Amino acid sequence: MSLPPLTLALSKGRIFDETLPLLAQAGIEVLEDPARSRKLILPTNQDGLRVVLVRATDVPTYVQQGGADIGVAGRDILIEHVAQHVGWGASGLYQPLDLGIARCRMSVACPEGFDYAARVRQGARLRVATKYTHIAREHFARKGVHVDVIKLYGSMELAPLTGLADVIVDLVSTGATLKANHLVEVEAIMDISSHLVVNQAALKLRQAQIRPLIDVFARACAPEAQSA
Repeated sequence: MSLPPLTLALSKGRIFDETLPLLAQAGIEVLEDPARSRKLILPTNQDGLRVVLVRATDVPTYVQQGGADIGVAGRDILIEHVAQHVGWGASGLYQPLDLGIARCRMSVACPEGFDYAARVRQGARLRVATKYTHIAREHFARKGVHVDVIKLYGSMELAPLTGLADVIVDLVSTGATLKANHLVEVEAIMDISSHLVVNQAALKLRQAQIRPLIDVFARACAPEAQSA
């Protein structure tokens, strides 16, 4: 009896676009353009592999729960996902590779003219708007800064402009969006890139299919790829 195809979970946008060249180096081609197709399950030129399109924040859940065998997700998403579980080992996810794609950084930003350094030195309590609540709390806890974390899901730059928050914690790439909204990056928290994640049960049951695919990604992204 033939096995069902492996399922690779990707999110639209930069991660999808930057994963395609890695697949192409292994002769794998996604046969439909998600920008033109309404399909959420896309075939490839390999009968043993298909791609499912999900929200970036849902990739770890799809992989953990078996809706996908493997996936590509940003370090930021993985940290927040794992924080909701007892531990990395209990989450059902195996992270074999940092693919080195979709690079950016997690940073603290505030309005122009806001003296962030002075407020931190004075021990002032800060209101922090972010969707990365675990990363934000851990960062400010290490600095010994008391914060009230306000969870938002989008348009983070609005929070300090409307008085909802003093600062934001968000992903920064070029900084153009911050500049356009009169915000400045005042502190980098961590570098972010996208990682390959694998369902642990699938890896045990389908090693013959999954291990070669992991090796494909490792060769394609070397020397950036690193063992977890």
